[in-house]
Amino acid sequence: MLEAQLRALIADLSAVGLSGDEAFLVTVKRMGNVDSLSGDFARENRDRLWKQLVLVPADAGVSVDAQPDSKPGVRPDAAPNVLTDAKPGARPAGIQIEAIVAFFLAVAAAVVIKLPAFFGIRLADEAAGFYLRNLSLFVLPLLTVYFAWRRRPAPGMLPWLAGAFLVAAILANAYPFVPKGHTEILLALHLPIAIWLVVGIAYSGGRWREHEGRMDFIRFSGELFIYYVLIALGGGVLIAFMSLIFAAIGVDLEPIFESWLLPCGAAGGVIIGSYLVETRQGLAENLAPMLTRLFTPFFAAMLVTFLAVMLWTGRGIKIEREVLIAFDLLLVVVLGLLLFSISARNPQSCPGPFDVAQVVLILSALLADAFALWAIAARITEFGASPNRVAALGANIVLLINLAWSAVLYLRFLRGSVPFTRLERWQTAYVPVYAAWAAIVTIVFPPLFGWG
Repeated sequence: MLEAQLRALIADLSAVGLSGDEAFLVTVKRMGNVDSLSGDFARENRDRLWKQLVLVPADAGVSVDAQPDSKPGVRPDAAPNVLTDAKPGARPAGIQIEAIVAFFLAVAAAVVIKLPAFFGIRLADEAAGFYLRNLSLFVLPLLTVYFAWRRRPAPGMLPWLAGAFLVAAILANAYPFVPKGHTEILLALHLPIAIWLVVGIAYSGGRWREHEGRMDFIRFSGELFIYYVLIALGGGVLIAFMSLIFAAIGVDLEPIFESWLLPCGAAGGVIIGSYLVETRQGLAENLAPMLTRLFTPFFAAMLVTFLAVMLWTGRGIKIEREVLIAFDLLLVVVLGLLLFSISARNPQSCPGPFDVAQVVLILSALLADAFALWAIAARITEFGASPNRVAALGANIVLLINLAWSAVLYLRFLRGSVPFTRLERWQTAYVPVYAAWAAIVTIVFPPLFGWG
């Protein structure tokens, strides 16, 4: 009703010659106090794009932060009201400042990732291990700085965040790893997962203990992935065209691509992608649910087919390092589809066909995980424990527990015995378990397996 009235008044004013921006501003003034109006609209239409455009003061009756699906930590009292303080078509000063901060942090990330080269550490075979172990430490501390600046967490939290990165840097560089050993690769894979939790604490701005704060971070992680892929695709097109046009004049840019554009672009893209998620949410919010709904049935069909073929042929899963990594990545993708579909779903909606597809996906992933666990356990029993096998065993157990209870809760939701929020809260409560397991692999496995 409120939206229809707003659109009707804008249409009437546009018909007499006002521009779209002018008609919108006049309509809002006619309908009443802008902060009250924006709060009413936010309650009626829980669209985060509207709440991104309207930032009400802290003393208003409705706070954007109080909405369940709003971004945490936005300081309404420090941000201008887009509707009343800005001229039509102008960019708010707060957004301009944030763009500048994000740009300089992205440049800093690009500089930091090239900093070792100035000390003679270049991306060669002998230095590949150094870059693998420290890759996340080149970028994630700066991303944490961005969120600490944006969210303004309690001062007592900052030393803990800095201390976590300091410990991670010590572990990554003080352990006497065997070059290209299993434990070095495991640390390179698991350290980013462990310290991503630190980024989440900075992102939540003191709301990490709340279910909504952790769900916001899950949503942000999925949206950042989408933006990062889009940035990477755009960068790939740019590099392709640069290579073509410079090749026309006999200039080979491949060394520059490998040494500068790729590493610097990959590092800076994380900061820029995070900025875009924070300030330009409309694209990711439209794409993410669509992609989730598109690929969930395909992944479910693929896993069901895989299980059917495996049972028909009687062939077991080969336990090799590449196979283990690929299989675990598949399960992580399945978990990502589940998490993002949960975060994008209206908890008040009734069960539908997509929920059935989600249950099929969870159950088929659960069975595939059980077969993988059986094969890993048999391999350990026959040939003994190795770092890769034990890490794969632990990761599959962690995923198995999550998928098993998710299947139980989802089936109970389909039967109407529990609300959908129970499934949401289970997923957000389980997030620290992944970081804890990653920390165990990072800290305990290298000395346990003799650094090899």
